[in-house]
Amino acid sequence: MEGQEMEQERQEGLSRRDMLKIGGLGGLALTATGMVGAATPALAEGGEMTPHVPPGELDDYYGFWSGGQSGEVRILGLPSMRVLKRVPVFNFDCTFGHGVTNYTKGLLQGRKTGDTHHFHLSYKDGFYDGQYGFVNDKAQARLARIRLDYMETDAIVEIPNSQGTHGIFPSRHDLLNVYCNAEFASPIDNNGLTADDAEGYVALHTCVDAKKMTVKWQVAVNGNLDLCATDYAGKYSMGTCYNSEKGMTLPDMMGNDRDWLAVFNLAAIEKAVAAGKTFTIGDSDVPVVDGRAGTNPYVLYIPIPNSPHGVNVDPTGRYAICSGKLSPTCSVVDIEKLDAAFAGTIEPRDCVVAEPEVGLGPLHTAFDGRGNAYTSLFLDSAVVKWSIAEAVAGNNPILDKLDIHYQIGHINASNSETNRADGKWLISLNKFSKDRFLNVGPMHPENEQLIDISGEKMRIVHDSATHSEPHDAVIASLEPFKPKKRWDRSDPKFDFERKLAAKHGVELEVANEVIREGNKVTVFMTSVAPTYGLNEIRVKKGDEVTIVQTNLDQVEDLSHGFCLSHHDINFGVAPNETVSATFTADKVGVYWFYCPWFCHALHLEMRGRFIVT
Repeated sequence: MEGQEMEQERQEGLSRRDMLKIGGLGGLALTATGMVGAATPALAEGGEMTPHVPPGELDDYYGFWSGGQSGEVRILGLPSMRVLKRVPVFNFDCTFGHGVTNYTKGLLQGRKTGDTHHFHLSYKDGFYDGQYGFVNDKAQARLARIRLDYMETDAIVEIPNSQGTHGIFPSRHDLLNVYCNAEFASPIDNNGLTADDAEGYVALHTCVDAKKMTVKWQVAVNGNLDLCATDYAGKYSMGTCYNSEKGMTLPDMMGNDRDWLAVFNLAAIEKAVAAGKTFTIGDSDVPVVDGRAGTNPYVLYIPIPNSPHGVNVDPTGRYAICSGKLSPTCSVVDIEKLDAAFAGTIEPRDCVVAEPEVGLGPLHTAFDGRGNAYTSLFLDSAVVKWSIAEAVAGNNPILDKLDIHYQIGHINASNSETNRADGKWLISLNKFSKDRFLNVGPMHPENEQLIDISGEKMRIVHDSATHSEPHDAVIASLEPFKPKKRWDRSDPKFDFERKLAAKHGVELEVANEVIREGNKVTVFMTSVAPTYGLNEIRVKKGDEVTIVQTNLDQVEDLSHGFCLSHHDINFGVAPNETVSATFTADKVGVYWFYCPWFCHALHLEMRGRFIVT
């Protein structure tokens, strides 16, 4: 009966879900910041939120997940938790030819491994602008940018002088910079001769131009930098610091009761860089500002217990919450007091206006836009909900506590990292999954749990297994994002191929020919389901061959590709896209090339011969 009713509603042009969305528009609640809430959640009978999204219906949020050791980023739909796309970043992936095509090999610069940890979106006026996503590579000290009109990586920059690029965060007021923390302090003169001089080790806070993807400056600090955040006004970036002891082994890192939150005065740093009050490290010409002294105009060291990990700024922009990790406390830092602390009229510790005990092993904090914080407790395997205002007032702030399975790490709530947090969903990314899923061997999947935070009590509504280590996640409502369904032929991504075509006097959209220059062979080829523009390519052993393929199909989702047997060449070509790959024909014989994407009933016949003599 219910199915008949839904079908009748669809025929009338309006589904029950559409009605819910329209009904929600008239009654959207104002958040604590006065901003209007975003997407209307899926509702079950009785009005409870549900992760179920019926077939044919769409999710209310994008979820952006880092992929950990896989080196990728994943895009999910929420609340369904459906994995929609795996975006290769610092890894090899034949789906898109990442690491195979000329464009992506240029991005990777010969690197083969990566470790994505923290993903963040670009901002405008405190909310997501839908342009870019940024993610770090802890393994190789890199920052990548993902353009969100096509949801693929378009730039990678190496962070000089740094090891273990970990926490990152963009400017929240505009698309200006991304700030990156080096977790591992390293010798300034990293020549192997000063390895035992602990005083010569520094960690670096790096500013990257978000549009140009170039490194602007760095600041040397005491301690190991961890997680990163920015304020909403564009005055400060900040990073938690552990290992104030400057130890090289675990016991040596555990002596102090307090470490720091390092707050970076961006205007003072920019002024120092402009005035040349900097130094350089090694072969790098990036200006470095010395912020290591206990008192300086560039870095404020706020004492925080004990080995702090996460730092998260609430939607009002007033407070930065630092999680103690080895302390059962969260430190509430009043951002409005930072100016006075930099001026020396108050002590740095005076910026801490509350330090409630929230539980064992606090790591990260998310927000609901109603004045409440949600902190992950690693040792308790729980999420705790607490009131920021009650904590600042000196009262017991604990409102709710929810057990999860098991050993929670990062959490994120819907629009939590913006001034429009809507308090609908929270994701718990858990490090262990024993007994939750079917056994797949010694290396278990990890567990992520979707939590309804719309009411007074938190409620787990969904359990998902996930592979590798999805270290962090961002949940964002749909309105800023406008992904395209096919490539724009004028996109600068094709500049290399356009120049190559112009050099040879051909047009990418019509050329199907093999052009030889000495031992360099360029193959221009189009594809329209189920045929290639060329069925035979003849070259000589030792030739450097460049395949340039243009997908002329305009039909949405009709992808093609090029896979050459026994040559390690396999890449996809989306509708209206041009892709190239260069390789050496190093063995004689006949080798078949074919389309690896099922595009037609005659898909298997879409192939040709690559003949090497």
